[in-house]
Amino acid sequence: MKARIKSFILKIDKNLDKYLPASAYPEIIYKAMRYSIFAGGKRLRPILTLLTAETCGLSASAVMPVACAMEMIHTYSLIHDDLPAMDNDDYRRGKLTCHKQFGEATAILAGDALLTRAFELIFETSKNKTIKPYNIIKAGAEIAKAAGVRGMIGGQVVDMLSERKKISKETLTYLHTHKTGALISAAIVAGAVLADATPAERILFERFGNKIGLAFQIIDDILDVTANSKILGKTSGKDAAADKATYVKHYGLKASQHAAEKLILEAKVILGKIKRDTVGLESIADFFIKRTY
Repeated sequence: MKARIKSFILKIDKNLDKYLPASAYPEIIYKAMRYSIFAGGKRLRPILTLLTAETCGLSASAVMPVACAMEMIHTYSLIHDDLPAMDNDDYRRGKLTCHKQFGEATAILAGDALLTRAFELIFETSKNKTIKPYNIIKAGAEIAKAAGVRGMIGGQVVDMLSERKKISKETLTYLHTHKTGALISAAIVAGAVLADATPAERILFERFGNKIGLAFQIIDDILDVTANSKILGKTSGKDAAADKATYVKHYGLKASQHAAEKLILEAKVILGKIKRDTVGLESIADFFIKRTY
């Protein structure tokens, strides 16, 4: 499985390089976009799209534009998260953040450019005649919802509003499932939709994505406390310093770890209900709980 994941990453990077040419004009914006895209991301979201599509019988190459779009949307969100008006971070993935390297204005535009390029790629998938046009529209709508105010943006707003406040369990869950979980789940659902999975299968894939998406953010909360900045690739301890709403703050380290492990176990149970080869997706779920960065 590790060899397969490594192969996916190489193909994703090769296609990202093609979709974001180094010599394009205006050069500065492409440099900024490429700087953040190739800063060493794990490529988890595009891998989830490729794995899900393959699980449902569609080739990874057919959905590669959408997989790369997922990485572009994720990277745009990180560029904007790191800005002084947001989390004000100097490092991301062990390198200077985009605004530290290129300035705030260029970083903002680089994030905007990645987001819009992502949807351009999604709709370019219509060139592939093996995918039903309606499924491309449906997948695009799911991704847009997950990236927007009903997903990631909504979660980020609640995250800002919750700083230095005592919030309810329900609000904390909303924050985590929307800020991080929504895009992870959408990456999986998009792969299933493009591959023309049955409605029942799509529901199961979405439920699986919701579980591992929430687990991913809980582990992020834990790593902010337990990992050092060098391994984490960004400044650790910033959540506590900003008094952000996190699982660790609300429940403590031990209970947070238990919650994440429980979610992964539940996610695997859901996968077991899908009558396809889901070994690859199960492997990714295991990585979510074991990761150290």
